[in-house]
Amino acid sequence: MFTLLSIKSYYICRSTSQHSGLNPKQKIYFPNLNGLRFIAVLLVIVQHIEMFKSLMNFESYWGIIQIIDIIGPLGVELFFVISGFLITYLLLSEEQNFKTICVKKFYIRRILRIWPLYFLILILAFVVLPHINFFTLPHFEKDTIYQNYPLQLILLAIIFPNIAFNNGFVPYASQTWSIGTEEQFYLIWPVILKYIRKHRLLLMLSVIVFYNLSGILLTLSFTDFIPGKDTLTAYWSQFQIDSIATGGVFALLYFQKSKVAEWFLNTKLFYIALISIVLIVLSGIHIPFFQNEIFALFFGIIILNFAANKNIKISLESKLLSHLGTISYGLYMYHSIAIVITIRLAAMFNFVNNWLIYPLSLFISIALAELSYRYFERYFLKLKHRYSLLQSGNI
Repeated sequence: MFTLLSIKSYYICRSTSQHSGLNPKQKIYFPNLNGLRFIAVLLVIVQHIEMFKSLMNFESYWGIIQIIDIIGPLGVELFFVISGFLITYLLLSEEQNFKTICVKKFYIRRILRIWPLYFLILILAFVVLPHINFFTLPHFEKDTIYQNYPLQLILLAIIFPNIAFNNGFVPYASQTWSIGTEEQFYLIWPVILKYIRKHRLLLMLSVIVFYNLSGILLTLSFTDFIPGKDTLTAYWSQFQIDSIATGGVFALLYFQKSKVAEWFLNTKLFYIALISIVLIVLSGIHIPFFQNEIFALFFGIIILNFAANKNIKISLESKLLSHLGTISYGLYMYHSIAIVITIRLAAMFNFVNNWLIYPLSLFISIALAELSYRYFERYFLKLKHRYSLLQSGNI
C-alpha cells in the first residue's frame, strides 16, 4: 500500500498543474485576507517610521508612546497567523485532491516567491546602500554594518536572518528576520503534514504548547547553564512558530468542517476578538509569557470569520486594498528604504511634519513595491505557477 502511494505521489509531483486535471474553477481564495495583509504591513510601517525618525535624530514617539512599540510586532504576528492559515489550508486541499502533498513542489514555490526579493534586499542593504551617503544612518556606517560580516553573510545565505541580526541591527535588511522564521517553519511543516495524517490537531497544539513552555523555561534562572543561552533565547523569542501553527490549527478546523470551527465562526466572537485586541493595545496591558499566543488566538478568530463568515459587515475586498495586499511582501521589504528617502527629503526641504512624512513614506513604499512586483517579482511568480497543483488567489 505504501509503495503504491509512493508511486502515485511520484507521478503527481512530476506533473505540472497544466496536466493535473484540476477544474480551473477550484481556485482557492478567501475574501478579505489580502486586505488584512495590507493592514498588517501598515502596522509595521507606522512603527518603523517612528523608529527611523529616532535613529536619524528627529523628534519621535518611538519608545515614548507604548502603542507605537506594540503595533509593529503585532503586524508581524498577524502576518504569521495569516500565512499559517493559508498555507496549511492549501496543503490540506492538495492532499485531498491528489492524495498526497508534493513537498518538492512546495519548496520550489516558496523559493520562487520569497528568495528573489529576499536576496535583492540583502544585496541592497550590504553592497549598495552603505556606499551611498544619502542612505547612511547615524551610528550605522559601513564599518558598523560589516563588523560581523562573514558570520552574518553565512547565516543570511542559508536563510537564518533571525539569528544573523541578533548580532546587530542592519539598516534596510533587519526586517528579513521574519522571513527566516517562516522559511524555517515551512521547511518541516509540509513534511509533517504529508507523513503524519492522524492526530494532526493534537500535533499542532503540541507545537504551540512546546514552543511556549520552552520559552518560559529559557527565562528561568536554573537554565543559565545552557551554552549560548542568551543567543538561543533571542532566537526563540523571534521564532514565533506558535503564531504560524495557530493559523494552521484554524485552517485544519475549517477544512475538516469541525464543530469547533462552527463555534469560532461567530459574528459576536469576531467583534469580541477585534475589540479585545484594541483594548489590550490601548491599555498597555502585558500578559507575561502568553501575550503573543493570546493575540494569535484572536487573530485566528478574525481571519476565519473574515474568510468564511458572510455576516461580517466589515469588508476589506476593495480592489485597492486587495491589490495592496497582493504586493504586501514588497511593501514589507522596501518600506525601510522608502522611510529613509522620505525623512532625508523632509530634512532637505524642511517639512519635518508627520502629516507629510506618513503619507509620503507609504506612497514611496507602494511605488517601490509596485515596480518590484511588475518588473521583478512577476517573472518568478510566473515560474512559480508551473509548480502549483492548485490555484490560489491569496498565496
